Amino acid sequence: MWIADKWKEFEVLDCGQGEKVERWGKQVLVRPDPQAIWPKQKGVSAWTHADATYHRSSSGGGKWNIKKLPPQWDIHYRELTFHIKPMSFKHTGLFPEQAANWDFIDGLIRQSDKPVRVLNLFAYTGGATLAAAAAGASVCHVDASKGMTQWARENAAASGLADRPIRWIVDDCKKFVEREIRRGRRYDGIIMDPPSYGRGPTGEVWKIENDIADFISLVACVLSDDPLFFLVNSYSTGLSPSVMGYLLGTTIVPRFGGHIDCQELGLPVKSTGLVLPCGNTARWVNPNR
Repeated sequence: MWIADKWKEFEVLDCGQGEKVERWGKQVLVRPDPQAIWPKQKGVSAWTHADATYHRSSSGGGKWNIKKLPPQWDIHYRELTFHIKPMSFKHTGLFPEQAANWDFIDGLIRQSDKPVRVLNLFAYTGGATLAAAAAGASVCHVDASKGMTQWARENAAASGLADRPIRWIVDDCKKFVEREIRRGRRYDGIIMDPPSYGRGPTGEVWKIENDIADFISLVACVLSDDPLFFLVNSYSTGLSPSVMGYLLGTTIVPRFGGHIDCQELGLPVKSTGLVLPCGNTARWVNPNR
């Protein structure tokens, strides 16, 4: 498991009975987590003193019960700054377990002796985009949501990266990649974090179990002749890390060789010392770069 254990302003204080209580800077939030099916620890006062709690509805969705919470606040990871705010469906605008992938991306780019061009698909509020840009890469950030892309731009500005070579693209990821193939544009690093389920701008249905294999094959067409890495992340419980690794292994390795590694992502839990599983990542690395 790859553990995001270098946070100073975020921590999982406790988790259990389908929930987790977290510290986001000075704010404490309680949110659902279906992985945490064990009992909560006794004596963890954060459960009863949380600033906001997200309650699931039996009919689907849910809502925040806010005691005291600013509309937005910042937390930091290394030199990166992220705007945080409670959103619908329990989200905050950041997945802190992804810091394990940011560190991986940062290390590869800084060690490269060549310029690195990165394509970040389904890029959300830009955590991986900022990590790659801060390490010295030029980045193409693609997300279908105008609001999420604007949020990512604000995170970049807050991190002092507004002047870095980042292309901000609001578009359907598949259609954008198809155009990049026709344009002949190529990238040394690929990052993608596709949703489990979604709909395209004209009603196309995306289901990761049905569509991810073909999509990885499509995106592989924009790899440069000597690429550096390919990273695929998934929060779908239907796809294990090994499955994600096999998809990269059967698509990328026959062309470039290299190494595949695949693991769960996790966050340490302060109350127990356990690690909360938070998703799956597969990584391909070119040993010749």
